[in-house]
Amino acid sequence: MTGHMHVEDDRTGMEVGTLKRALADNLYCIQGKDEYFATAYDYYMALAYTVRDRLTHRRIKTAQTYFERDAKMVYYLSAEFLIGRLLINNLINLGMYDQMRQALKESGLNLDDLLEREEEPGLGNGGLGRLAACFLDSMATLEIPAMGYGIRYEFGIFRQLIANGWQHECPDNWLRFGNPWEIARPDYIVEVKFGGHTEAFTDDEGNYRVHWMARNTVYGTPYDTPVPGYRNNTVNTLRLWSARAGEDFNFQVFDAGDYTQAVADKTFSENISKVLYPNDNTPQGKELRLKQEYFFVSCSLQDIIRLYLRKHDNFDAFPDKVAIQLNDTHPAIGVAELMRLLIDEHGVEWNYAWDITRRTFAYTNHTLLAEALEKWSVNLFRKLLPRHLEIIYEINYKFLDEVRSKYPDEPERLARMSLIQEGHEQMVRMAHLACVGSHTVNGVAALHTELVKQELMHDFYEMFPEKFQNKTNGITPRRWLLMSNPALSSLITEKIGDSWITNLDDLRRLEEFVHHADFQQRWRDIKQFNKQRLADHILRNNGIEVSPHSLFDVQIKRIHEYKRQLLNVLHVITLYHRMKANPGMDMLPRTVIFGGKAAPGYFMAKMVVKLINSVADMVNHDPDVGDRLKVIFLANYGVALGEISYPAADLSEQISTAGKEASGTGNMKFALNGALTIGTLDGANVEIREEVGAENFFLFGLTAPEVLEMKAKGYNPQHFYQGDEELRQVVDSIRSGYFSPKEPDLFRAIVDALMHGDEYMLMADYRAYVDCQDRVSQAYRNQDEWTRMSILNVARMGKFSSDRTIREYCNDIWHVQPMSVTLGEYRSETAGLRRI
Repeated sequence: MTGHMHVEDDRTGMEVGTLKRALADNLYCIQGKDEYFATAYDYYMALAYTVRDRLTHRRIKTAQTYFERDAKMVYYLSAEFLIGRLLINNLINLGMYDQMRQALKESGLNLDDLLEREEEPGLGNGGLGRLAACFLDSMATLEIPAMGYGIRYEFGIFRQLIANGWQHECPDNWLRFGNPWEIARPDYIVEVKFGGHTEAFTDDEGNYRVHWMARNTVYGTPYDTPVPGYRNNTVNTLRLWSARAGEDFNFQVFDAGDYTQAVADKTFSENISKVLYPNDNTPQGKELRLKQEYFFVSCSLQDIIRLYLRKHDNFDAFPDKVAIQLNDTHPAIGVAELMRLLIDEHGVEWNYAWDITRRTFAYTNHTLLAEALEKWSVNLFRKLLPRHLEIIYEINYKFLDEVRSKYPDEPERLARMSLIQEGHEQMVRMAHLACVGSHTVNGVAALHTELVKQELMHDFYEMFPEKFQNKTNGITPRRWLLMSNPALSSLITEKIGDSWITNLDDLRRLEEFVHHADFQQRWRDIKQFNKQRLADHILRNNGIEVSPHSLFDVQIKRIHEYKRQLLNVLHVITLYHRMKANPGMDMLPRTVIFGGKAAPGYFMAKMVVKLINSVADMVNHDPDVGDRLKVIFLANYGVALGEISYPAADLSEQISTAGKEASGTGNMKFALNGALTIGTLDGANVEIREEVGAENFFLFGLTAPEVLEMKAKGYNPQHFYQGDEELRQVVDSIRSGYFSPKEPDLFRAIVDALMHGDEYMLMADYRAYVDCQDRVSQAYRNQDEWTRMSILNVARMGKFSSDRTIREYCNDIWHVQPMSVTLGEYRSETAGLRRI
């Protein structure tokens, strides 16, 4: 008998020899280069395409499985997906990291060098977008039939540069070299309308109908990015929409000599997907923002309906096959848009369409700040979305009838609950629309959900208590421990096995090693290694040498007044004053690290960035201070910077004013990597403290009820200023121009805000915070005890896996089941071809 040798296909095989052939083929055939002309970027692209081939095989099988079994699908609508670099994540999830490293090594290449060539996708800004990315990872890992929908922004929010201490915004042109992970789908292009007017008519069957006569038409082209689960065959899809004009170029206008007007339609259309979060401090910015939101929602809903109708010839089963999650209010216009599509485009009767809509949508609230709940002027709606305004008025009319029926003698309740806010300018309340048009409303931490129910949306909770749920946020352990902290991951796996990667509760088994001296020492060595890695980055990018033996005190997140980076700065100045007054004092060496972007139009946030850098400039160059205190601002904070910052942190700053942070997920990433938290009882801090133990958490500050009580009694920040000598000295030094000698009044606005309002209660919490930081310093001196607390923080973080969060969404909100994918062998001779 003749033996048969199996040879792997170069597109799907995982063996080292196969990967080497695939890399060479992709370099030659896709990049069009050989070893004589190829650049490092060409090698990165060849590597990415080699990985994408393996993802594509699984993605096609996943889509086939969902279609054949008519799966109920989750569609996650989000204005942001902060997905981070994809190459290493995809290698790890596919289980081919080691093989690929070896294949590259045998080819004379280094994987680490190529990983650095990848641009970070500019598709998100902060926690909202990163949460969406973690959720996509968990849904694929849990084998949940799902799809993400968003916008393919040509430019991210901005690339942050720090010059002379000021934030400067530069274009984040992340797509300038292309994106090997996406596949364009021009065959699924959809049409989106704006402006114009509506015309009512009666159809042939006597039904009242409305036709939207739009002024402008924009086309949405989808681009698909694969989302692999961890070590399974599921590869879901993130579908992002890019806007283009119906007519890119008007030849007649160009021929007449008006060259600018000839491409005006193209410019108008493509602006929609040009940049993430345009500055909406202007009327033009507000208009563009609403266009963006409607554009991606309309594209997505049209696509969802197209996918549904492949298997169904009516909408009876729509809510049983489609679950749509609104990630905050950005996609809330979807409630009106689905009604429009059902009624106007598919002829569904109003009441039935409304029943379908309410059973399909669920809404996640992400903020307790009233100003962050989106509202759009009725006039802007009338200009851009006249048909949707009519639908919203009709929804509101019928809804207020319900309210009136249940609360007949409460006209003030009608005004509070109306979808339209009356006043000088009528506004459409998008959170109200999302709440009325959804079957479930969820908060993202236990405290947040209670505050939503009792304060932010209390009237809606009273009327629809069954709608409200809590789903505490989580993070994916694949990226935020396995990938970003490989040394700690290896130690954990050595001790307890690798089941924790998909079952984070298994970290509890680390507790049995908490008192083992050798384990503690290895734990400290890994932290030291991670701190040195961040110190090297700081030296390269900031030109400041910091000691990895100092306490790394880290606050990285979006710059916002309620997150209170300013309170952290006040503590830094306090330490500085103490050392100036007593240069020989025994102070624990501390490196205070900030990172985050301030919105371009947010004056106070940008002033805080400047103050941080001004204080840093003074402290870092003062010989009285030496190496005992360093202050660092990490520019252009994003996922990649987070991946080296979280593992290096000793102390996690989660110091928002109680009652203001919905959840936070940075707090979870720090704790999962062994940092101890200093924080208020806000957002998910409450639950983190419950899980890790109060003795392993540095708590300070007013509680949410105490904040409300103090404000109700007439909060006076000057009372705290007058009664605390250190606080007075800190504020006076900022006021006097000590940190801005060339411009003494530079920080006057910050001082005025503290002294005459102090909206976020920094003055009230200052003393408790500083005293708590003194306890931190004392605790850090006992390294055995600190290490024990660090180990327990990691061991008790199981609850905060996004896998747990997604399971709860699946069971309680979406009612979807996992669906395994059987891969089968790929055969190139029949792939995609129907043999005749």
